[in-house]
Amino acid sequence: MIVTDNKDYYDEEHYYAQDKQLPLVDNAAGFGRSVSPAGFQTLDYSDPVKDVPVQQKPRSLLSRVLGRDDGKYPLEQRIENKRRGIGRQRRPYLVWALTAVMISVFIYESVVNWQAQRTPFSFKPTVNPMLGPSSSALIHVGARFVPCMKPIEGVPLNFALPCLNNTANPPTIACSLSDVCGFGGFKGDEPDQWFRFFTPIFLHAGLIHLALNMIAHFVISAHAERELGSVAFFILYFSAGVFGNVLGANFAILGSASTGASGAIFGTVAVEWIDLAFHWKIVERPVRRLVFLIIDIVIGVAIGYIPYVDNFAHLGGLFMGLFVATIFFPVISRTKRHKIITLIVRIAAIPIPIILFVVLTRNFYTGNPYSACSFCRYLSCFPTSSNNYCHDSGLIINGTQLNT
Repeated sequence: MIVTDNKDYYDEEHYYAQDKQLPLVDNAAGFGRSVSPAGFQTLDYSDPVKDVPVQQKPRSLLSRVLGRDDGKYPLEQRIENKRRGIGRQRRPYLVWALTAVMISVFIYESVVNWQAQRTPFSFKPTVNPMLGPSSSALIHVGARFVPCMKPIEGVPLNFALPCLNNTANPPTIACSLSDVCGFGGFKGDEPDQWFRFFTPIFLHAGLIHLALNMIAHFVISAHAERELGSVAFFILYFSAGVFGNVLGANFAILGSASTGASGAIFGTVAVEWIDLAFHWKIVERPVRRLVFLIIDIVIGVAIGYIPYVDNFAHLGGLFMGLFVATIFFPVISRTKRHKIITLIVRIAAIPIPIILFVVLTRNFYTGNPYSACSFCRYLSCFPTSSNNYCHDSGLIINGTQLNT
């Protein structure tokens, strides 16, 4: 007999065997310990019991971004997490950061208006119903304003706008377009501030506008980030926000300044629609959720007719959000058929955002965008006699309203 480690041995015929006096558990107390009054032997352990982590197959960054959590948790647990509202991450870090940035930017907007008019909110020459800066101040800090972005037929390069410190109506103090657009003016002789597709996401027309969007941020966008994860949420948020501004730059009234994160937020609303579409049989009370989503859209579209707010940003953000969320949303597939259908839909959705960006950006820079969709203006303009039934551009050239 050959003893290996005082626990087991090989006999003369080289068969492996364990010492019969050893306990079944390696670190259990030996035999002969005291017996409890109930007649059961006390099982003491020389070392504390340690939990052994479950070995998981490592996932690539692409799998995490695309929402492939199939191997991370069992199917039943994923379904239960979905019903309990537990997403891919616990805290919406990006939403918190964006909220802080937007509040800081709004303070800056108010300071700019204060320096020009000695008041943080505009009351002259017109009242800003959102309790915010004047139109000129919003343009100066980066609002989407097409005359700052490209040359417009019928608008001369020496076109003047009311200065930031003007409080008279009609204006008595005029400044050049380059001065009002700010950011050091134009690099050449023509307007070229393409970055106004991006900057309006961080700006807000007023205190009311900011408060409404921040509430939506913490209620809707935060939930979307928990579901998607911060990386996919970042892609969706800014894709929706920028596309909303691209759509608005094409078809909204030329002379209106537009601001707000509403397009990006509507992109996060689209996450709720995609979630409901893929998980109708899993989520709690799907009909009730559908009704609330419809109400959200109706309210958002109604708000889009208020000055300084743009329905094109809302609808464009929602439209883009539907496609981007389809690509990235972590879908739970209970059958192979559902999984195949989901994959096909994802692949089909990939080229659509790219095509939309290319087509509408090209349409904006190469011709008259209105010719591509003459009725689109009514999506963000309520026709009245005062605005020539939405044919006024909002730009007065040599005392005459420029029509579109």
